[in-house]
Amino acid sequence: MPDLSLYLVTDRGLSLGRSTVDIVRAAVAGGVTCVQLREKECSTRQFVTEARAVREVLAGTGIPLIINDRIDVALAVGADGVHLGQTDMLIADARRVVGHSMLIGISAECVEDAVRAEAQGADYVGISPVFSTPTKTDTAPALGLDGVAAIRAAVSLPLVGIGGVKPGNAAEVIRAGCDGVAVVSAIVSAPDPQLAAAELKTIIRHAKEQP
Repeated sequence: MPDLSLYLVTDRGLSLGRSTVDIVRAAVAGGVTCVQLREKECSTRQFVTEARAVREVLAGTGIPLIINDRIDVALAVGADGVHLGQTDMLIADARRVVGHSMLIGISAECVEDAVRAEAQGADYVGISPVFSTPTKTDTAPALGLDGVAAIRAAVSLPLVGIGGVKPGNAAEVIRAGCDGVAVVSAIVSAPDPQLAAAELKTIIRHAKEQP
């Protein structure tokens, strides 16, 4: 299982006019351990082109490229995994398509979602949203740290917390039971994505070192 401790989710709408490739390159230099390419607006051809460019940035780093929602794009570019929501393709169907060489992550909005994801063979769970966030407007109510702890108690899969995670609360998310944190605007909208990633990396490491 790859290191999911600092998981970047891209969003070109929050990038302050900078290219996704440039942000990923800077974030990698700062210490992100996993990159999910999320594209909701562009064409399939644009998505594939961008995914290939990001894959080139990650080549040789050991950092996995995860594609949001689009199994076809993940297969086309040879990505390391795909991340699915509760209304996307079922895990069993996705596994038939991608086989066992590709990671499948699932977004969970409650304990039941996470338990079901584990039973159906997901590789990791994205707990969403931990805190309220303006990045996504179609999410369930925030779970909070108690919600994270409840999911941690119910499943043994790696957990990544997303939604409103930033330097001021990332350590709490780790201490509540997550193996990693996923961030969007905390890196994508940062004046210096490399510095932002490095700060988060340090916070996460310290939180994991504390008993």
